[in-house]
Amino acid sequence: MSVIQVVSLAIIQGLAELLPVSSSAHVVVAEKLMGLDPSAPALTLLLVLLHTGTMVAVIVYFWRDWRRSYFSSVDTFVRFGVLVVIATGLTGAIGELVAHVLRKVFLGSNPHADVEDLFGHLELIAPALFAVGILIIVSYFLERRIAKAEALTVRQSVVIGLVQGLSLPFRGFSRSGATISVAMLAGVEKAAAEAFSFALAVVLTPPVVVREALRLEKDGASLSATAMRSAVGLDILGGVLAFGAGLLALKWISVWLERGRWYYFGGYCMVAAVAVALLHHAGY
Repeated sequence: MSVIQVVSLAIIQGLAELLPVSSSAHVVVAEKLMGLDPSAPALTLLLVLLHTGTMVAVIVYFWRDWRRSYFSSVDTFVRFGVLVVIATGLTGAIGELVAHVLRKVFLGSNPHADVEDLFGHLELIAPALFAVGILIIVSYFLERRIAKAEALTVRQSVVIGLVQGLSLPFRGFSRSGATISVAMLAGVEKAAAEAFSFALAVVLTPPVVVREALRLEKDGASLSATAMRSAVGLDILGGVLAFGAGLLALKWISVWLERGRWYYFGGYCMVAAVAVALLHHAGY
């Protein structure tokens, strides 16, 4: 990969990973337009570094709020930990169940295939993008009519975890867009919904990075030692750029949530879904 390709993918990943617009949809489309193979080992290595960069951005951006909201006392921290465990456990269970169904339906002829083999299919990404766009718009118009809970409840964490589980195998169904929207519909204040959604993202990112690293190890035989050393330097640059873009994206999403512009993201997702569908029709 060239420096321009790495820089472009890093900025796209850093912004779209944290904005409610689906990073996977944007990255897959960018890779296809650049003529890159999303399953190539070099891109898998880059993805690991980009995810790491955005995770660090989330921690830096939210640390002060988390410390005040979740770490103010032992009881508060324990309660927060229980809610995170519930949501993350359901995410894993639903994600694996849906991935198993997708493998059976779309990859049944190849028992050794991974659900990741479907991630580059634009015909699947487009409807997922459109669906999350509708969810974001609905949440914007309905959340003001819903009574707000004083604190996040177990029921709310269950709902958030279930929806987050759907976002893992369905690329294009934005994780942050879905979880924040559903949290607001469940009666969580906007700021609290945002903070909890990204706390779950930090918990979820290390297993995702490990999974990608294992894929890299499995495919690593096709990447020479020289190519690996060359890729690492560029990918570290990509991780740093993803960190910076991630901070910008987090500020962006916070401002638009606060100023009542959340539905703009939904409109964008629906337009992007049409664009992805047209690209698929054009042969990408």
